[in-house]
Amino acid sequence: MFGVDEAGKGPVLGSMFAAAVRVADPDALPAGIDDSKNVAPERREEIAAELRDDDRIAVGVAEIPVERIDGDEDMNTLTVTAHAEAVSQVVGREADAPAAEAARDPEGIADAGDTSEERFARRVADGVPESVELTAEHGADEEYPVVGAASIVAKVERDAHVAALAEQYAAAHGPELGELGSGYPSDPNTREFLEAFVAERGELPDCARRSWSTCEDVLAAAEQSGLGDF
Repeated sequence: MFGVDEAGKGPVLGSMFAAAVRVADPDALPAGIDDSKNVAPERREEIAAELRDDDRIAVGVAEIPVERIDGDEDMNTLTVTAHAEAVSQVVGREADAPAAEAARDPEGIADAGDTSEERFARRVADGVPESVELTAEHGADEEYPVVGAASIVAKVERDAHVAALAEQYAAAHGPELGELGSGYPSDPNTREFLEAFVAERGELPDCARRSWSTCEDVLAAAEQSGLGDF
């Protein structure tokens, strides 16, 4: 059984990540697994480390960078791609698997990233090189521990990515431009970072999703402010 989920679909800064977790016996999963939003950050990191350290559990992670998000593909398609890439890393059959198990297609559950659960499952399965039996459900990360585990891994990867970006920008541009916040448009720290960066540098940071309306708003506000100086 495997589960797959993503983190970072909606932020204006940074990459999106998808993670897949595969385990033969769900009882092997660490205690306290839930939707990543319901797990404290410190515990998320502990669980992610436990999952990776357990030889009975396979973990796969896929990253969709900003450059691709700002490309021609829509976010639904990119979410499908990320799920499929993560699943592809965990569905290879073990050489010593029992014959009956090896004969079956791997079964999994995805947290649906589309209004149509069936369509999302079909598209993800079609993107996996191996044949898989995949279903998708909204809220699967709360219902199924193996999907919750994937949700946690994806969230930990996303948080580490944002932390690395913050360190990078602080080192390159000073500590005042190292406060990225969570990267979500609703985060005041993220909005302040974008506004400060544009005000100082005259352009958006490389980590910004330029196609997001938040970036368009920040650029428009900066241009309007500049016109007011004349």
